[in-house]
Amino acid sequence: MLEHGDAAPDFRLKGTDNATHSLSEQKGTKATAVIFSCNHCPYVRAYEDRIIQLAKAFQSKGVKFVLINANDPVKHPNDSFEGMVTRGKEKGYPFAYLHDETQKVARAYGAERTPEVFLFDGTLKLRYHGTIDDNYEKPEAVKMQHLKLALEAVIGGKEVPQKETAPVGCTIKWK
Repeated sequence: MLEHGDAAPDFRLKGTDNATHSLSEQKGTKATAVIFSCNHCPYVRAYEDRIIQLAKAFQSKGVKFVLINANDPVKHPNDSFEGMVTRGKEKGYPFAYLHDETQKVARAYGAERTPEVFLFDGTLKLRYHGTIDDNYEKPEAVKMQHLKLALEAVIGGKEVPQKETAPVGCTIKWK
C-alpha cells in the first residue's frame, strides 16, 4: 500500500481509445486522481456521475482524472476491454479509462476496491487515498465530499484535511 507522500507508480496501459497511456502523459499540473474502477460494480455505478462531475469541475484547474480497470474479465465478463469501451462511450467519460490486464498496476498501488481513489499532487506525491464521499447510495444525503475537499486543498497548496478514508466498493477481482 502506498503511504502518504509516496510517489505514484508509473504505468503504461492501453486505453479505451486503443492508445497506450503513461502516468507522465496523464499527469495534471496541480493534481492527478487515479481511480481504480470497473464496469459492473454497483458502487462504481453509483459514484460514476459524481466522478464525471468532479473531473469536469476540476479539469480547468490543472487536475487530471484517470480510471483504471484491473478486474479479471473471466470472473466478470462485463469488465472486459470491450465492455470498458462501451461503458466509457455510454457515460461520455471526460478522462482516460485504462485497462490493467496484468493487474500489476493495481498491485503496485495497493488498490483493493472499486472505486478507490489515489490523489496525487503536481509532483505526483500521494496526498489522499480513499473514497469519493460519505454516501454512495444517495448523492443528496452526502455530508462529506472527501475527494472534492482533498482536490481543493491540493490545488490550493494546503494540507488535505482528511488524508485517508476507507474505500467503499466492490473488491478487485484478482486472477
